[in-house]
Amino acid sequence: MLKIYGRANGFNVRKVLWLCEELSITYDREDWGRGYKPTSEPEFQKINPIGRVPVIDDNGFILRESHSILRYLAAKTRAEEYYPSDLKARARVDQWLDWAGSDPQVGMRGVFIGGFIKEEPWNNPWFVKAGEAEYTRLMTLLDAHFAASDNRHIAGSTFTIGDIPVGLIVHRWLSLDLERPSLPALEAYYETLSERPAYLKFGRNGTP
Repeated sequence: MLKIYGRANGFNVRKVLWLCEELSITYDREDWGRGYKPTSEPEFQKINPIGRVPVIDDNGFILRESHSILRYLAAKTRAEEYYPSDLKARARVDQWLDWAGSDPQVGMRGVFIGGFIKEEPWNNPWFVKAGEAEYTRLMTLLDAHFAASDNRHIAGSTFTIGDIPVGLIVHRWLSLDLERPSLPALEAYYETLSERPAYLKFGRNGTP
């Protein structure tokens, strides 16, 4: 059975849990990370010396990094609709996975880690304010992306693994106490994702 290491409320862990729910993958999960056993403990370091969650153990195959795990599980289960084998279609999904893992991180760190959790040193007021501005800029770009086409999902007309990290980023943006501009196309995307039970379970579930 697949084993997942990481707390269920962890942002990156939720990505993996969401996909497992979508694909009906059974798993066993063990709590690690903030509020639970620290990933600095030797037991975890043997699994992942990088010291981050999530990590999976698939019958002895250890894999870290949430987006790598999404790609692996979708490819392993041959979930063609979620992660197409056609190179161009797959590249469109990959570009959003890569974007979600890089561009929004500074804004989210300022808004969530600094402003919501208030963790040092990220809780510096200038960093929180800068995070809010950057988060707003990126969500405005996403709104324009959806407004420019009839696509209901991030990489086209159908749901893919690219929607998983993007969907969680959008949820966090709409869940926190921020001054937000009206972004109707982005809000419509949020409602589209909310038609999926797995998103309601692991994304739009009351946890930012």
